[in-house]
Amino acid sequence: MSVSIPFKAMKYLLFLVISFTLLFPQNTNSSTITKRGTTAAQFLKIGVDARGTAMGNAFTAMSGDLSSIYWNPAGLAYVNGMQMMFVNSPWLAETNFNFFAFSFNSPRIGVLGFSLTSLSVPDDIVRTVEDPEGTGERFDAGDLALTFSYSKRLTNKFSLGGNLKYIQQKIWHSSANAVAVDIGALFITPFKDIRIGASISNFGKSLKMDGRDMIISVDPDHQNQGNVEFVNALYETDDFPLPLIFRVGIAGELIQSPTSRLSFALDALHPNDNSESVNVGLEFAYAETFFLRGGYATLFRDVTEQGLTLGGGIYYRLGRSNMKFKIDYSYADYGRLGLIQRFTIGLRL
Repeated sequence: MSVSIPFKAMKYLLFLVISFTLLFPQNTNSSTITKRGTTAAQFLKIGVDARGTAMGNAFTAMSGDLSSIYWNPAGLAYVNGMQMMFVNSPWLAETNFNFFAFSFNSPRIGVLGFSLTSLSVPDDIVRTVEDPEGTGERFDAGDLALTFSYSKRLTNKFSLGGNLKYIQQKIWHSSANAVAVDIGALFITPFKDIRIGASISNFGKSLKMDGRDMIISVDPDHQNQGNVEFVNALYETDDFPLPLIFRVGIAGELIQSPTSRLSFALDALHPNDNSESVNVGLEFAYAETFFLRGGYATLFRDVTEQGLTLGGGIYYRLGRSNMKFKIDYSYADYGRLGLIQRFTIGLRL
């Protein structure tokens, strides 16, 4: 089997890693336009699982984990058997984050996956100028993403993957909907099996709010009498793009023995609504059963609340069956916004 395609992919991805590394010093220029706060669906930027977030969100070149649906769908090609994962995490400002994923590996077809991501906001009182204490109604808000994934190994060293996702943001009686795609590639180099990965996430149409909350009654000609006094009209809202993220990552093993493994990961990120940054992480595994992890997120970004991340996990077989169960935990420091803790429960059949 020819290996010319994987080597071309390796050189291309390595070039991207070097290019992004050289670009980071430019972010020290205070006049750089970062476009912060100009995209919608910010929940799509939340790291979904405890393993990846414990490693400082440096997971683009890691493989064989169901959470690759989010980080880099090409890594999903190395998931074996049937797996599922569930994450529930209290998020910032008393919101609640949930993630569920499922995948199935078919040797002839590849790996098929599905995930559901949601961010919910507690109900609150509807207040108006006339009724500042409340009208007696309550409103809610929430975000949702449904993702269908496919990944396949083109050779034993090179894989591609993609996601098709439906995105919805909703507040009270108004909502915005969009369809987006993610694309990823992962290559295992001949040098100590170091992995190089790249992905682009949330490439799709813009979001625009619509619904009955946008309906208002107006007088089209208030200077004249006898005409139609009120007609229904709509507020015209702006379109906001999705948070497009381009990731390039490298990962490998610093220590590899029959009982111990120490892996490193480094990601370079280029978002469309902020400055570039770097994520770094480490994972220590004993007998592929007990895990300790640490990392640091958004290095070299001039304004950020993210930083140190820590975590661990356990992965073990249930009795004498082929079923394996895992629990992962992560701790992330968000500075003035507080601490975020995640628990991931996973099952492999």
